[in-house]
Amino acid sequence: MKKIIPLAEAVEKIPDGASLLIGGFMAVGSPLRVIDELIRQGKRDLTIIANDTARPHQGIGKLIVEKRVARVISTHIGLNPETQKQMIEGDIQVELCPQGTLAERIRAAGFGLGGVLTPTGVGTVVEEGKRTVEVDGRTFLLETPVKADFALIKAKQADYYGNLAYALTARNFNPIMAMAAETVIVEADDIVPLGVIPPDAVVTPSVLVDYVVAQEKRNG
Repeated sequence: MKKIIPLAEAVEKIPDGASLLIGGFMAVGSPLRVIDELIRQGKRDLTIIANDTARPHQGIGKLIVEKRVARVISTHIGLNPETQKQMIEGDIQVELCPQGTLAERIRAAGFGLGGVLTPTGVGTVVEEGKRTVEVDGRTFLLETPVKADFALIKAKQADYYGNLAYALTARNFNPIMAMAAETVIVEADDIVPLGVIPPDAVVTPSVLVDYVVAQEKRNG
């Protein structure tokens, strides 16, 4: 049985300087309670790997505003002027990666692959410092896997063993990120008994999940 632990205890396991894969697309599908607890506990010098940095004071954007992030690997930062400001001022390192390429680099880490070959970025600044490979007369960039110390995952449902189901597009990066980290911490809307989630609705199996954050107590 997977360990269901309090929110504070889960976040205490994350040290300063850790690398974090965080699911979500503009905070949709991001573990918002976990992010808030990272701030409350004063975690800093984090490396964030995510599709985006949301907006200021929203999701990952809260970590940016609070200056808890040292490095970002992301597909875009265009909707968060605070990320741009800190990058220009040299307070944060930003590595931009095309969205599909980032997804495949994370997937490669989860599948144990040595990298992915993609034509995206060939002949542009994206190619600088990277190896190229010729296949059937075409040039591809070799993009290396992306993994992290922790994956912070948001699910619609988790059962007591840690099997996960997601809600619609909130699924986004979460399933592949759950495969590419040393430790997986899950925040779920609902924690249900084993068997409530139909087997064919399980997207992330329990073997990948280390901890599920206990639900908040509800009045009434």
